[in-house]
Amino acid sequence: MGYVFDFQDARAYSQWAALEQNRYAATLEYELMINLLYPSPGESLLDIGCGSGLSSQPLLETGLNVSGIDPSPYMLDIALKTLGQRVDLYRGYAEDLPFEDNSFNYAIFFNTLEFVEDPLRAIEEACRVAKDKVFFGLLNRFALKGAQRWRKSCCGPGVFEQAHFFSLWKVKTMVRSIAGDVPMIWRTACPFPRHTGRLMQHIERSNILHRCPFGAFAGVAVTLEPRFRTRPLVIRYAPKNASRVIPGSAPVGPATVGNGQFNRRSFNSYYGEPTSGADNASLSL
Repeated sequence: MGYVFDFQDARAYSQWAALEQNRYAATLEYELMINLLYPSPGESLLDIGCGSGLSSQPLLETGLNVSGIDPSPYMLDIALKTLGQRVDLYRGYAEDLPFEDNSFNYAIFFNTLEFVEDPLRAIEEACRVAKDKVFFGLLNRFALKGAQRWRKSCCGPGVFEQAHFFSLWKVKTMVRSIAGDVPMIWRTACPFPRHTGRLMQHIERSNILHRCPFGAFAGVAVTLEPRFRTRPLVIRYAPKNASRVIPGSAPVGPATVGNGQFNRRSFNSYYGEPTSGADNASLSL
């Protein structure tokens, strides 16, 4: 089941997200997510571990049909107040998604994989319900120590101790163990603990820093490729020149022989021997 946010956690997260410097960092993370997903308006997306709905807000602005699922009723209450009826909200766990195969174009984990009990199972479920891409937004294990201390203030040390941090390479290895050798793209954001003015904000949006593996937030976009399980089918076939029809199959080819006479042998082998003398006469078309 993993760690489920309680009432105090939900309130602390809302207070942290309301701070100006944290809103700026979240903006960088959302931009990274949308750039890697590159979604089309009108398509569907599942936000796994949607929490208070902050990660769903920028996705709605791109024209996506968003659904969210989270195990915490307190976080879902906040999401409902934040998003209203624009998002379909469900209570459930990442390891057991209550949706059919290929139900969504996209599925995302936005700071969610760190808190699930069985990450491999959660990844498998995301690949099952999505048919185009899966996005992983992570608290980077190899981020600068200052960035990790900044992230620690999000929900307090109690929640932070429950999280299991992943590296980019670990996530790629887990995905390939589930989905095979699928295409993946990664980038990072928030390489510095705090932003210090417009110049630093411009630098943080540069493509060079996005390719640095030590940003506080790491994003991995996985393009899914369908795999099918097949089995051979037995097809019964009788050649045209065969002298008899295989029992249980339909006659194949013309019903006459070369001189225009009815092929009595094939007819009898399929329909049985004639029952009257009249039937023994030659038949022609």
